[in-house]
Amino acid sequence: MSEGKRTYYIGVGDGLITQDPECSPWNFKIEATDDEITQLREYFDNNYANEQENFYRAHVPYLQYHYDRENDAYDKTLLKVYGMIHRLGDETAKKHIESMGILKN
Repeated sequence: MSEGKRTYYIGVGDGLITQDPECSPWNFKIEATDDEITQLREYFDNNYANEQENFYRAHVPYLQYHYDRENDAYDKTLLKVYGMIHRLGDETAKKHIESMGILKN
């Protein structure tokens, strides 16, 4: 483990960031500094706000998903989340994200 980094367990679906692998189900194990975790938390917070907007916008039947700015923002932030987890994650996390085929080289 690099100096200044600690082990965290990440749950992408619910925005979980914890150091306790037993507290809740998680998807990825990463090694991150406090600043990196702060950035990841901001990404999750941004997507939570976008999800709230998307909930209200979902009740507009004529608006298609791919024409909705809030959905675009959510998707872009989610790619940032996966990119960060790929960069900081263990080999299992890296391989899983690579298998998803969502990140550009």
